[in-house]
Amino acid sequence: MRHPHAVGAFFALALISGAATDARAQVGRNQGVVNPDLASEADLRALPGLDSALVARIVAERPFAGMAAFHALLSASLNGDQLKALYPRLFLPINLNATSREEILLVPGVGARMAGEFEEYRPYQTLQQFRREIGKYVDSTEVARLEQFVFVPIDLNSASDEDIMSLPGMGRRMLREFKEYRPYQSIEQFRREIGKYVNAREVARLEQYVRRP
Repeated sequence: MRHPHAVGAFFALALISGAATDARAQVGRNQGVVNPDLASEADLRALPGLDSALVARIVAERPFAGMAAFHALLSASLNGDQLKALYPRLFLPINLNATSREEILLVPGVGARMAGEFEEYRPYQTLQQFRREIGKYVDSTEVARLEQFVFVPIDLNSASDEDIMSLPGMGRRMLREFKEYRPYQSIEQFRREIGKYVNAREVARLEQYVRRP
């Protein structure tokens, strides 16, 4: 039996890395990169360059529409060297199929040549495809590092449990809600149904990780 009054981010702190180990998972395995949409204020304050005022702005403005939006906020307070030092530790995963070249270039260690490789293999159907294609150019350790910063949106109607559980902030309870309303006919249906359990900001955050039906 459902309890629609249980709104809010009841699962937002669970599995912050979103790091599933199954090869089908659609969000890269996390090795310690903090997600700005989910991190606690204490975790954010522990990162280089983030003072209390900037942390408060991050918390007030999240969820971010994408890494470009987050970068724009930080760029108003931090210089290029500070951002370069920060992004290996704080990053919002980018959608491999929709992100801009500018966002790809924000991924630590990615230059113009690798950005071109990211783009060449679109559309990605699975994260495993990313691993395979990018593995043509760098070794497995570097592929594992890069996958922390990217994701492939899930198909709401066919995604496996492993796919769904790889989403940042996902827990078993919300997994059940994602699956209960299948088949989804529209993104509006997703917003309406999932909005019974979490607030509008959390629905907007989750929506970024799904493909529109």
